[in-house]
Amino acid sequence: MSRNIMAKCFVVIAFAMAIVSVPSAYAQHCSFAGAAGNYGFSDSGTIVGVGPRAAVGSLSFNAAGQISGQVTASLNGGISQATLSGTYAVNPDCSGTTTFTELDQNGSPVLTATVAIAWDDNMREARFLFTSVVLANGTPLATAINGAARKMVLKSGN
Repeated sequence: MSRNIMAKCFVVIAFAMAIVSVPSAYAQHCSFAGAAGNYGFSDSGTIVGVGPRAAVGSLSFNAAGQISGQVTASLNGGISQATLSGTYAVNPDCSGTTTFTELDQNGSPVLTATVAIAWDDNMREARFLFTSVVLANGTPLATAINGAARKMVLKSGN
């Protein structure tokens, strides 16, 4: 009987160790290479004291830590188009940041923003939150803006 108990204990311990080791075997490790690609995004929120903001556009992250993109935004009902460029960082735990400058259609700087990012779904999606926005004249803006981006995958022939 004690041999039977020992065998059962061994099986239970082996099973428990296998379960505990499964998460690390499937743990996601994010990288610049994984983040690289083209994304469609939308965001919305408020610029405190100014009004509601919503935007849609496309972003390109490269494997060297650079970001660029196009943005169409509505701020308090006024529509604008801009381009952006800057840098980003990605951590192994899939968190990250980006700092970019938005330029108006004449190429003049409009603002510089810093954004916190969290990638998920095997780096096919990202959630983000604006943490700092400063106008080109140095005026900081208080914001409550968040959004999401999804990696664009085009099928062959499209």
